[in-house]
Amino acid sequence: MTAVRSAATVPAERTDGAALKGKVAIVTGGASGLGRATALTLAEAGAHVVVADLDARGGREVADLAGGHFHACDVSDPDANRALVEFTQEHCGGVDMALLNAGVATGCGVDEDFDLARYRRAMGANLDGVVFGTHALLPALRARGGGVIVATASLAGLAAVPLDPLYAANKHAVVGLARSLGPALAPHNVRFNAVCPGFAESRIIDPLRDMLAEQRLPIIPAQVVADTVLRIVTGDGTGECWFVQPGRDPEPFRFRSVPGPREPAGA
Repeated sequence: MTAVRSAATVPAERTDGAALKGKVAIVTGGASGLGRATALTLAEAGAHVVVADLDARGGREVADLAGGHFHACDVSDPDANRALVEFTQEHCGGVDMALLNAGVATGCGVDEDFDLARYRRAMGANLDGVVFGTHALLPALRARGGGVIVATASLAGLAAVPLDPLYAANKHAVVGLARSLGPALAPHNVRFNAVCPGFAESRIIDPLRDMLAEQRLPIIPAQVVADTVLRIVTGDGTGECWFVQPGRDPEPFRFRSVPGPREPAGA
């Protein structure tokens, strides 16, 4: 992979417009930000896209631009995830891939600022949405002979985030799911990976924009993340967590193995 080239974000490699011809893709959180960019990118590559979001106006706009469908979905609800998959099968004939992207900022910590409702909302979208979405998708993917799931995690799932430990917790959980489900689902011809952007253009960074500007931290264009998702779904890897950082070519993060057990003699 290419090393650091400059302070600018390195665009990911694009594929031709027929790479996903005949494929059906679901994108949750598709009304804006990373979901919007990815929905349009997958459509450009030939996929028929179903955009899912609670923002009906934004979701329908993206679906129209992508030439696909919109379906309202609260990803924190298991029944809503099943309904989304059923809608896609009914209107598109099946499902081949999905970006489980819906997510929200945490908005609280674990000390005096802890708020149970905000905690439940964040875990519901950021973690339950991936678990419930995967659970709903697997029968549909198996029916097609296999497929691909990509979950939006974050660089916060690969590193400590003292300023927002709960967000780090749910994103670490998504990373753990990707690493574990990758090999677990391989016998079913289903690949599961995660994309882990740093500060990328989306609503979730709105409260941080002044701080990012003061610290001169570049914001990753949503298109760079979308192009990375395209590389993942058209590749052959599984159980991978792709980091996306300014100035670097996106690639799978290389995890260290944990130390193995030792016998009393030190062997």
